[in-house]
Amino acid sequence: MRAGINALTVAFVVGVLAGLLLTPDGRAWLSHPTLMFGGQANASATATASETAAVDTPVEVEAPVVPTSSLKARYADGSLTIGVFGDSMADGLWAALYRDLGDLDGVDVVKFSEVSTGLSRYDYVDIQAKSTRQLAERPVDVAIVLFGTNDAQAIVIDGQIHPFGSEGWKAAYAQRVDNLVALMRSRGAEVYWVGLPRMKSSGFDGRMTIINAVVEARMTALGVPYFDTVALTSNEAGGYEAYLSDEDGRRRLMRAGDGIHMSMSGYLRMADPVADRLKADLGVAEAEAVTATP
Repeated sequence: MRAGINALTVAFVVGVLAGLLLTPDGRAWLSHPTLMFGGQANASATATASETAAVDTPVEVEAPVVPTSSLKARYADGSLTIGVFGDSMADGLWAALYRDLGDLDGVDVVKFSEVSTGLSRYDYVDIQAKSTRQLAERPVDVAIVLFGTNDAQAIVIDGQIHPFGSEGWKAAYAQRVDNLVALMRSRGAEVYWVGLPRMKSSGFDGRMTIINAVVEARMTALGVPYFDTVALTSNEAGGYEAYLSDEDGRRRLMRAGDGIHMSMSGYLRMADPVADRLKADLGVAEAEAVTATP
């Protein structure tokens, strides 16, 4: 009986391999067998040896035209929808922004983010296509974006593997960032991009630094407000620390146990400058200042 089971097992494995070799998706998976099981697993992903041997082919990046902001006029009309796009980190950012902005008259803060997603693995979830569907179903006036914790992986385009951090990867990632911004702007949304915070693991922090650098450069080129959260989530020495002092000087737990995500206090810390900028762009800050003047 054991011999029969072993024979069946061998036959099954051979059949699976044959099936993979006979399909384009299967061959692509064999050349890049990365699985996405969840937020923490994805956040720790690195390029494989086969990826590091690939040849880099940079992708040309063109910046779309920057539109003139009209948020103050839109908000004056009585309603405004703010959409938060991204991964599990953006989930927490949405909760914080909902708390900061949800009590403004006529403002609706909507969650479009999804855990275990990103801009590297469009074979897993195509964020461009997903965002296109989301915006068709629920248009937004403001798109706040935070991606990256799952993106320290190779990008495969037309069978070409771009190892994470390579020049080809940076160009491909920049193109996906540009495409997403262009999509949101084409749907009439003002875009704001939030950078990744300081990370506990020095190796993972280095990978997130690469992503932040690519994104910040593109936001500068595209004229999109970019919020650097590294200094905001670092201690006085510029390093990682789970507990940080708030405005009142009290020490609060800012990080989750994984050293990647934030606590609610941490997400509020990241959201504060975003909320302040949005209030200013909506003209709310001016109204509050006038009201507070004796």
